[in-house]
Amino acid sequence: MPPEPVPATDADDLARWRRGAYARAQARHAERRRFATSAGLGSQLDVLYGGGPGLPGEYPYTRGIHATMYRSRLWTMRQYAGFGSARETNRRFQLLLSSGQTGLSVAFDLPTQIGYDSDHPLAAPEVGAVGVPINTLRDLEQLFQGIPLGEVSTSMTINATAPILLAMYVAAARRQGVDPTRLRGTVQNDILKEYAARGNYRFRPAPSLRLVTDLMAWCAREVPQWNTISISGYHIREAGSTAAQEVAFTLSNARAYVRAALEAGLELDEFAPRLSFFFNAHNHLFEEVAKFRAARRMWARIMKEEFGARKEESCMLRFHTQTAGSTLTSQQPDNNAVRVAIQALAAVLGGTQSLHTNSRDEALSLPSEESARLALRTQQVLAFESGVADVVDPLGGSPLVEALTDVLEARANALMREIDALGGSIAAIESGWMQREIHKSALAWQRAVERGDEVVVGVNKFEQPEPPARIFRPAAGAREQVLAELSAVRAERDAARVEGTLAAVATAARGRDNMLPPILAAVDALASIGEICAVLEREFGRYQPPEVL
Repeated sequence: MPPEPVPATDADDLARWRRGAYARAQARHAERRRFATSAGLGSQLDVLYGGGPGLPGEYPYTRGIHATMYRSRLWTMRQYAGFGSARETNRRFQLLLSSGQTGLSVAFDLPTQIGYDSDHPLAAPEVGAVGVPINTLRDLEQLFQGIPLGEVSTSMTINATAPILLAMYVAAARRQGVDPTRLRGTVQNDILKEYAARGNYRFRPAPSLRLVTDLMAWCAREVPQWNTISISGYHIREAGSTAAQEVAFTLSNARAYVRAALEAGLELDEFAPRLSFFFNAHNHLFEEVAKFRAARRMWARIMKEEFGARKEESCMLRFHTQTAGSTLTSQQPDNNAVRVAIQALAAVLGGTQSLHTNSRDEALSLPSEESARLALRTQQVLAFESGVADVVDPLGGSPLVEALTDVLEARANALMREIDALGGSIAAIESGWMQREIHKSALAWQRAVERGDEVVVGVNKFEQPEPPARIFRPAAGAREQVLAELSAVRAERDAARVEGTLAAVATAARGRDNMLPPILAAVDALASIGEICAVLEREFGRYQPPEVL
């Protein structure tokens, strides 16, 4: 059955909204300025237009989770960065902050994501290649040297090893004299999409879900402003899914996390307001705007009708967006700047809370400083020059966008019913069903490109000869520096203290106590991520994926 339509807004509803949600939002956060166009006589722009269903800041939040949206506060501008070494990445962070970035986003290298130290034989080719290597607390302190952790918001794209990196962040903050209750940011902590789409897992699903919920429970007490999970459709879309699959698989995974948290004894309205989401922004402007609106509406209904949430905040889908890396091309890379601008526009028109814009050279290499700055400037032009932040949900009421929103919701709901019939998201992943569906969509798109049915400018149409592209490389010798510093830490730390804390991690893993306190003690003793993960693997076992193809 298609979803029950939300009735269009009438004059009485609009007047009630102005007296209620809109007035309350203005009282909390005054609007940034007087909004006007340059045409006519500089006429004042109203906060809201269109006869779209629902109202901003009101259930089911189709038109936005805040009544004033960007008129009061712009989205957080994050640029994902990490490469070479902690010192090199710190320099890039300082550059981005000085250029006007308003939040940090950390890319970790592959060994760190899976839980191997930089001197492990499996790590050798990957150290610092596509992210920053973090072995011990010393590395994380170098990463944020000169950056006051109590004043910035930090997003960390880390999953299998999320509790360890969060513990390091808290320990580093304490060493700066910052109370953990002041820390703001997000840890991705979404292990289900790793099994489904990305592959950066280490442990079996059941103990991995325990680590997820332990982190959620511990942060609720110790780091209350922290977003404890960012449930990610981004990587599902990067792996080749459709927009409807991105929404359906992401929200199905989110339901699994909510159930796991409830089974672990957490109270719904205590943890649900700290759930956040992470979506992709692709090239089809109107479909992407509709996707974000549909996801918001679906999640509100799931939380209220299925789980019985009482708090408004528990029903609000708050999300970060990243532009689509999979759409970037190595041919004619300057075209990527245009793609990114369109994708960023879709995210803003769709009501994102924070945004990362990819750099034009990312199909070739890590972003250069110039490309990273241009990507940030793209967001700033949208925010301050384009006018898209001046009106809430400016496409609301558009027949095209409203129709696409309804269609995407219906298709995503149909997919979620299929997942439920299989026994839920975990069963769909363990059987390989979800992975196969993503592979089918990826193959269909690739064949359409090869036939020319889908045009990719500069690849299968409008090609031209090009000079060799400039490729950014991390500084020579970065890996050797990382290995030398790891060796030095091992030589100077208290070995007996490290062994004692690792034994406590093993004891907690065998029992039911929350895993974060012993992990925090271990990282504070300068135990490495590889040492902690080796202990956890002995207790939890290593995951072996099903045959999918």
